[in-house]
Amino acid sequence: MAGRWPLRAPRCCWSRPTWARSSTTQKTFRRTGFGNFTRELLSSDAMKEYNRARVYLDENYKSQEHFTALGSFYFLHESLKNIYQFDFKAKKYRKVAGKEIYSDTLESTPMLEKEKFPQDYFPECKWSRKGFIRTRWCIADCAFDLVNIHLFHDASNLVAWETSPSVYSGIRHKALGYVLDRIIDQRFEKVSYFVFGDFNFRLDSKSVVETLCTKATMQTVRAADTNEVVKLIFRESDNDRKVMLQLEKKLFDYFNQEVFRDNNGTALLEFDKELSVFKDRLYELDISFPPSYPYSEDARQGEQYMNTRCPAWCDRILMSPSAKELVLRSESEEKVVTYDHIGPNVCMGDHKPVFLAFRIMPGAGKPHARVHKCCVVQ
Repeated sequence: MAGRWPLRAPRCCWSRPTWARSSTTQKTFRRTGFGNFTRELLSSDAMKEYNRARVYLDENYKSQEHFTALGSFYFLHESLKNIYQFDFKAKKYRKVAGKEIYSDTLESTPMLEKEKFPQDYFPECKWSRKGFIRTRWCIADCAFDLVNIHLFHDASNLVAWETSPSVYSGIRHKALGYVLDRIIDQRFEKVSYFVFGDFNFRLDSKSVVETLCTKATMQTVRAADTNEVVKLIFRESDNDRKVMLQLEKKLFDYFNQEVFRDNNGTALLEFDKELSVFKDRLYELDISFPPSYPYSEDARQGEQYMNTRCPAWCDRILMSPSAKELVLRSESEEKVVTYDHIGPNVCMGDHKPVFLAFRIMPGAGKPHARVHKCCVVQ
């Protein structure tokens, strides 16, 4: 990200390290420790122009009640002269200086709010790590929340296929609604907000399968002892009964992956329906990149999807109506808004990170309002 903008441009970057899932990076973490790795990153030549940073890593995995495994990295460029972060305990902003890393003490850190979703939200998972981390910032009199979120996944492709929408979609709606209600409650002043992370949004599985296998016949395979459905096999009606799709709990093996890559998979966006429930509360720029999950973790197969799940746009950057106005004002005046993914041809782990780049233009209508470039990376 250090080379994203011209050197002269005021800028700031926020990120959630989905790239930490790659096997190479995980080996580095095991060897050096996450904290040491982060310190090396902050002191590297690539980051030398970012003279302030805040890093929040939920590493306290022994705390079953609170552990979320989330991490938020905030890098602030030297050209930003005045930037403030909100203290949720004191209810006031504090000027940001220096570089600080927080890990085991997130529960007691007043500069963020972190919550794990209640266990009964997703009873199938014995120990869920899903939750969110919220921070609040002020740049040139423009205040906004950055909310890093991780929602519940589809535990079974077979269950997801049974109904439209799936039962898992309903669980995600409940959790996201909880977060949105939480960040606009009466405890603090309401500000614009960006919500980003692994939403685990999935395509409507039943509709996708019916569309991909329109002319196929379905074979059901059941377990001998329980009679439970363990596999669905979709075969072409002719063409020697060629297998088009095999569906199991953790298998989505479709014979032609090009469907998900052709024209960035946009033909499948009609099945991306989960955000529609929040159409009055959340806004998203048009998606013009391929499904962000599940990519192969083989370093030699950066463009290949794994056959574990139906590819979907799990990784997103969403915004409140007032944040939308902030971004679209940038688009209308500066033409610099970009919503895209990172590393299309290289292995980034099973998720491709997604970023939103735009200019913060505070003081609309003021002739000499200063422009600040920003990049939010999921």
